[in-house]
Amino acid sequence: MSKRSGISFTRRAPDNITEELVAVLSSKAAFEFKPLFEIVLLNLRERNAASGGEEMLRLRAYEKLQGLVNQGAVNRTVTGATKKYKGVGPRMVVLRAEMKALRAACNERARAKAAAAG
Repeated sequence: MSKRSGISFTRRAPDNITEELVAVLSSKAAFEFKPLFEIVLLNLRERNAASGGEEMLRLRAYEKLQGLVNQGAVNRTVTGATKKYKGVGPRMVVLRAEMKALRAACNERARAKAAAAG
């Protein structure tokens, strides 16, 4: 069996769910998942960026939140059956800057593509 080549497609598009999670968790407040998801869902709907079913979106948001916890950008506090999530200030600032740069690069690519097509 032949080995696949190491060539891969790695262009990253901005991740709307993670952007919203970072925006909400950048505040000083701690959130349980359900209220956090409701805020994120509302913000995504305002941006017209909520695609797929609500349950699928909830699953993706939880997965992204756990990724942020594993990166050390979000602290999870467990009290009995209650889990609260709170952003880590310095890490949130870095993540926000990275996402802003990624969004700007994506917008620039879209403008260049539109100019080339038009």
